Amino acid sequence: MKKTTLSILFSFLAIAFVFGQGYKIGDKATDFKLKNIDGKFVSMSDYADAKGFIVIFTCNHCPFSVAYEDRIIDIDLKYKELGYPVIAINPNDPALVPADSFEEMKKRAAEKEFTFPYLFDEGQKVFPVYGATRTPHIYLLNKEKDGLKVAYIGAIDNNHQDAAAVTEKYLENAVNALIKGDKPAVDFTKAVGCTIKVASK
Repeated sequence: MKKTTLSILFSFLAIAFVFGQGYKIGDKATDFKLKNIDGKFVSMSDYADAKGFIVIFTCNHCPFSVAYEDRIIDIDLKYKELGYPVIAINPNDPALVPADSFEEMKKRAAEKEFTFPYLFDEGQKVFPVYGATRTPHIYLLNKEKDGLKVAYIGAIDNNHQDAAAVTEKYLENAVNALIKGDKPAVDFTKAVGCTIKVASK
C-alpha cells in the first residue's frame, strides 16, 4: 500500500516538475532557437519587424490540432502582415508518438501547405518554460519596450469541431486588441486538446 501511494506521489511530482508553472499573463517570454521543417533554425529574434508572435504548440496526430490546421493557416495569413506571425511548435516526444516525428512533420506541412514555421521542440526544452500542456495551446506575445510580454494564453476559439459554429474567437479578439493598442478583454482561456506526450525522465 505504501509503495502504491509513493508511486502515485512521485508520478504527480514528476508531472509537476516537467510542466512547471510556465508563463502567466504579463510575464516576459524568452526567445528560443528550434529547427524548422526546412532544416533551418528559427528564433523570434529573426523577425525584426514583428510586433509580437502567435506561438502555437501543436502536432500532427492530435485530432484537435488537425481540426484547427486550416484556421491556423488563415490566422497566420491574416495577422503576419499586421505584425503578428504564427510560429508553430511540436512539443511531443516522437519516441512515444511516431506520427509526430520530424520527418512526419515535414510531410504534414507539405500536405497542408503551412504558411508558417513548424518547429520541433527537440529534447522537450521549450514547452515546459511556457507551461503548455495541450495541443493546441496558444501563447500570444506582444513586443514591448522591455521585451516580449505574454498577452493571451489558451484556446483559439470556442468550437474545435466546427469553424462555422464558432461564436468566440478568443485569439483573434486578443490580437485585434493589441493592434488597437489595448489589452485583450479576455486574456486567458482553458486550452482544449490532447495532452503533450512527455518522455519519462
